[in-house]
Amino acid sequence: MRAPIEGTLIGVLRGLAAFRWLAWTWMALVLVAARGNLVAPLAAWTLVIAALLVTVWTTAALRHAPAGLLRGRSVGAEVGVALSLQLADGFVYGPGHVFSPGQPLGVAWPTAAVLSAGVAFGPVVGACTGLVVGGGRAVSSVLNVVPDADPWFGALTGAQTMSLVTTTVLQMLAGGVAGYATRLLQQAERRVIEAEGAIAELRTREDIARRLHDGVLQTLAVVERRAEDPSLAALAREQERDLRAYLFGTPGADVLGRGALGDTLRRAAARAERAFAIRVEVAVPDDLPELDGPVLEALGGAVGELLTNVGKHAGVDQAVVYAEPLDDGVFVSVRDQGGGFDPATVTVGIGLPRSVRARVEEIGGAVRVVSAPDRGTEVQLTVPVVASE
Repeated sequence: MRAPIEGTLIGVLRGLAAFRWLAWTWMALVLVAARGNLVAPLAAWTLVIAALLVTVWTTAALRHAPAGLLRGRSVGAEVGVALSLQLADGFVYGPGHVFSPGQPLGVAWPTAAVLSAGVAFGPVVGACTGLVVGGGRAVSSVLNVVPDADPWFGALTGAQTMSLVTTTVLQMLAGGVAGYATRLLQQAERRVIEAEGAIAELRTREDIARRLHDGVLQTLAVVERRAEDPSLAALAREQERDLRAYLFGTPGADVLGRGALGDTLRRAAARAERAFAIRVEVAVPDDLPELDGPVLEALGGAVGELLTNVGKHAGVDQAVVYAEPLDDGVFVSVRDQGGGFDPATVTVGIGLPRSVRARVEEIGGAVRVVSAPDRGTEVQLTVPVVASE
């Protein structure tokens, strides 16, 4: 059973319906203008009326059951009428009509059947249908030129043969391009729908995360700080970390560009939490650019070293890692509310210059330390954006 057809396909079918009506109107006008040349007017008008019935039926089906227009029976009926119009051209008019200034019986209406086949079944079927419909016009033309000629094609001039071949090739191109373009439109629409669904899922997750952050996560943090039983404190810390990983972790993160950098910072935070029994808040916005592998590795190592310093020397049980995009790079901050120090008078250990500054400067970034006694410490990392391949 076919799934309901998509919005893009509905638009294509509506365009085909308009084309059928315009082509049929022109076909009827041409037949009226050339009625004096008809040798079988009843057959001609019967086929034109059959084309009208197909046009009316497909228009009604588009409104009530559009999926039916993509089935083999519907397309086959339309192709059958189109081929009949092409084949009958050499019999409803007198000999020589097909290469006179007059228009063929079907005019442009048979092209709608070729387009329908391409839309419904793809470029290969569309091109093959164009070959059949265009070939019907060629057969009719050959029979109409000199019926007694042997062989028939010997009665055609080079220009006449080229005209028939060109018409057939154009029909094949119409069917193939219609099928190919329709498939591209459907693929693009599916990607848009998938992206919208992923964004909606992400927004739902973010909403749940905000609600739980204000309730469950804060409660676990209080239990961790106030529990006298070390095992209970460790359990609360572990549960808080797992819940944070679920809420702010990888699922859906790369939809809005947070992706790899957010994961790298959260992994560094998780290692510090396990090693030093501190709680690390990771704040990552939605519009961070993707970064190259060496940049991510350097940032992960630098942030990990900074959190190690917090766990060993700051005398606090909480730190904040924050990231935001810049015009030409990314800004990452590691902040704590510990005792702090005066960067101008205090000599830092080897971890900051070797594990932090060296890493960041190797990728073209910069490090700035902002601290003061009793006011905590913030280390700011700024790195250029290098798009990942």
